[in-house]
Amino acid sequence: MNININKVKIAVTIPVQNISEVRDAICNEGAGVIGNYTYCSTSHKCIGTFCPNNQANPYIGENNKLEFVEEEKLEVICKINKVKKVIKKLREVHPYEEADINIIPLLDEESFE
Repeated sequence: MNININKVKIAVTIPVQNISEVRDAICNEGAGVIGNYTYCSTSHKCIGTFCPNNQANPYIGENNKLEFVEEEKLEVICKINKVKKVIKKLREVHPYEEADINIIPLLDEESFE
């Protein structure tokens, strides 16, 4: 088996009211391209939890108080050569002080026999 990682899936949780701004920003940087289609993404509602400590400056909630927030988890495909640029833009537009960003390597179908 010959494995080359050419694409990743970027997954991030975002407050519901900020989903369009973040999607637009990262897709404008090259994420979300599948073949001849752009702005390809998946999102689903979820509940995020966090407890900011005394040094935090939370966008939502209060220090030292457990918060439950309605969020959306946004997922996009991204070519390896665009990841750094996309993540930089994601951090610029994401409202959270510390965004929950996952970068998951993807295998191409051609990698399998």
